[in-house]
Amino acid sequence: MATVDSFLPDIIQSTFFSGYTIFNTVVYTLILLLFILAIIKMFKSIEIDPLSILYPIIPFIFLGSLIRALVDNGIYPKTVFLITPGLYILIGLVTIASFLFSLFLYRKKNIEYSHTLSIIGIVLLIPNIILIPRLNFHPMAYVIITWIATSLVFIGLSYFIEFFKDKINLSIISAHLFDASTTFIAVEYFNYSEQHVLANGLYQLFDTSLTMFPMKIIVIVAVLYIIDQYFDDETIKSLLKLTVFVLGLAPGLRNFLTMAIGV
Repeated sequence: MATVDSFLPDIIQSTFFSGYTIFNTVVYTLILLLFILAIIKMFKSIEIDPLSILYPIIPFIFLGSLIRALVDNGIYPKTVFLITPGLYILIGLVTIASFLFSLFLYRKKNIEYSHTLSIIGIVLLIPNIILIPRLNFHPMAYVIITWIATSLVFIGLSYFIEFFKDKINLSIISAHLFDASTTFIAVEYFNYSEQHVLANGLYQLFDTSLTMFPMKIIVIVAVLYIIDQYFDDETIKSLLKLTVFVLGLAPGLRNFLTMAIGV
């Protein structure tokens, strides 16, 4: 049976579905920006704070990352809807549809939309968890220890620096530290390679994936500071923070689960 890939021209497959390049990274960024603008309009029309679903959408982030890890390990076929960017567009649309359904129940039946959204995500996640053939606990333990150690630094700073006292800011930084931890462990100890253009460039320059940590910290703290200081619209500010959170947790979970399943 032909996969979806077989219906795409070779130039599209080679440009957008064969690893990261500067060109397709720019295209993905533009697509993400358009997606964010559409979502901003949606949240403004329904008058809901985007950050109210930051934690409820974690099962959906887990779902997308797990499906990608199952593809990486040959359990699912490698089709355009199961790899970047197709998979994340698909999961994004499923998440939005689930959120709107949850909001409908909230307004009609007064059922808390955040709870409904979480339950839908968990229900969708369970069949994919069942497909996990095994778990390798060594990389999981290495990642978790590294992540906790680095996160504790910022938890400690939260007692002294106002910026880090914000629970959302701290959650976002922790999500990106998780991503950095998975990359560091995967590249340094389990023979994986970095695919993203900027991160790979730093790795080649310094010959260590430890560069992920200062890169993540500098960029994410700067982005969060800019969002806090220069955006007055609360919906835009909240949605930007939600987006930054997803951009840290999703690849981190994908790396983590790929190692856990396939080492």
